[in-house]
Amino acid sequence: MIRDADTLTALCDAVRRFVRERLVPAEHEVAETDQIPEDIVQQMRELGLFGLTIPESYGGLGLTMEEEVRVLLELCQTSPAFRSVIGTTVGIGAMGILMDGTPAQKDLWLPKMATGEVMASFALTEPESGSDAASLRTTAIRQGDHYVVNGSKRYITNAPQAGVFTLMARTNPADKGAGGVSAFIVDAKSPGISLGKPDQKMGQRGAHTCDVVFDNVRVPAANLIGGVEGRGFKTAMKVLEKGRIHIAAVCVGVARRMLDDALKYAMERQQFGQKIAEFQLVQALLADSQAELYAAECMTLDAARKRDEGRDVALEASCCKMFASEMCGRVADRAVQILGGAGYMSEYGIERFYRDVRIFRIYEGTTQIQQIVIARAMVKAAAASA
Repeated sequence: MIRDADTLTALCDAVRRFVRERLVPAEHEVAETDQIPEDIVQQMRELGLFGLTIPESYGGLGLTMEEEVRVLLELCQTSPAFRSVIGTTVGIGAMGILMDGTPAQKDLWLPKMATGEVMASFALTEPESGSDAASLRTTAIRQGDHYVVNGSKRYITNAPQAGVFTLMARTNPADKGAGGVSAFIVDAKSPGISLGKPDQKMGQRGAHTCDVVFDNVRVPAANLIGGVEGRGFKTAMKVLEKGRIHIAAVCVGVARRMLDDALKYAMERQQFGQKIAEFQLVQALLADSQAELYAAECMTLDAARKRDEGRDVALEASCCKMFASEMCGRVADRAVQILGGAGYMSEYGIERFYRDVRIFRIYEGTTQIQQIVIARAMVKAAAASA
């Protein structure tokens, strides 16, 4: 749903210029230093990127899902680490509060997130709980007006910079399933929170993850999202459903950048007296990438529009995330192949993208989890219509 085409066009144009003039030139620096310059983060704040999905009443831009996708298609034509800076705030970090939080919780936290004053992280994954999110072991036990939280979270994106965590913890230890899980807003400065050393990852230097340990952390009962226990897993699933469309858009944007770079190289590189873009086998690599990229973009926009219409898009979101992330990996592989030896060298950047995009098939639900979600939805729909 596009509410005002002119406003959206102006925003996309501004983001496109920002990517071209500021982010792309900084890619090498970020890869070398593993840090995104603070002035770039500040420019992101000024552009309103931290508030893309937060309603205007809380100081954000309040984009619809389709508008968010279109902005991401522009923002993500550069190193994925730049998107990651805002990703946990506009997505999984803030959405739980927006979707299920109380009015007081929204009033307190969303304005700070919209301006980028506070960066949010989503603390779900644990050392023994990843794809099986309902089996998490972190506990939050009620003691008077507080909950006491104990446990560890793993691979938490932006944890070193987070001002607040959207935390999933078990409030009912007797219930080992999803019904025993609740969601909390936890101030990152709370006593008892400690961070592990930053993870050394395959790719996405500049985007930081680490363990987060909760040792008798006292969280006000008022920070229980929605004020009701046992709804945390449902909140997480709603957040992840939207996040899967978001990640699909990210995959499309990055794939477009890789394909553009590969095409440019193919039109400049000569072998046997002609440009390699004239070789039919190279053209096949380009054509397959373009077709899959187009399909992923269409799928993502379709799912976004359906979500804006208020329809149940759990199936479509999983289809988008699965196809777009796998597509992105294939485009990366073909791009390296087109560049040949140069594609294996760091100076050209394609090898960096090749490593960066591998994570897309893992987080927000692995490809295998998406397959299960899709198949179960198909079986359920078929049974209902029988």
